[in-house]
Amino acid sequence: MRRFCRENSLSLVFGALFLGSLAGQAIAGWHQLNDELFAEGLDPITLGGYLTSASFAVDVTENWQSEYLQFLLYVMLTVWLVQRGSPESKPLKDAGQESDERQKVGAYVRPDSPKLARAGGLRTALYSRSLGFTMGAIFVLSWLVQSVAGWAAYNETRMQQLRDPIAWGSYLLHSDFWARTLQNWQSEFLAVGSMAVLSIYLRQRGSPESKPVGSSHEATGVEG
Repeated sequence: MRRFCRENSLSLVFGALFLGSLAGQAIAGWHQLNDELFAEGLDPITLGGYLTSASFAVDVTENWQSEYLQFLLYVMLTVWLVQRGSPESKPLKDAGQESDERQKVGAYVRPDSPKLARAGGLRTALYSRSLGFTMGAIFVLSWLVQSVAGWAAYNETRMQQLRDPIAWGSYLLHSDFWARTLQNWQSEFLAVGSMAVLSIYLRQRGSPESKPVGSSHEATGVEG
């Protein structure tokens, strides 16, 4: 067990942080919603009721979709785009999908290569793009859930104000949906862009997200 925890410590710690922050968000959001209901003279809801509400669903999924959009764009754009001096970029000469030799496919597979990498044909072609496909699928799914949950939450507010609900298609064009969406997107784009640029000049000893401390500012695609 100790060996397992050590060898998987990164995923275990982030998994624990995710569950802890999700639980904290649930409790804080529940109290926040009940404060709003109290101010409007409405009955409070239980924690279980909040966890199954559209308000909780939209708050969670609007963050998920922006995170997976960030990773989708990062995975796809770094195939072709480079940044001189950044460890977040591959070397300038390697822009593109790279050779079969570099990617260890076709005639260059190894005995320990994944089975799908050795299969050839369509299966290897799909596997070679599976990370982008998966990130894209999770992004689209979470974006759709956010849109439906946001639509339901928005209509709940409208009905409390004695206004008619609107259709889902109308909500997709509404400022409430895009305000929620774009405020998350811009923060993700800023974070990735600043990481790519700041890592040109700044260092974090021992981190694979940083260049070695003594590496030149011009060194590209070099990890510590």
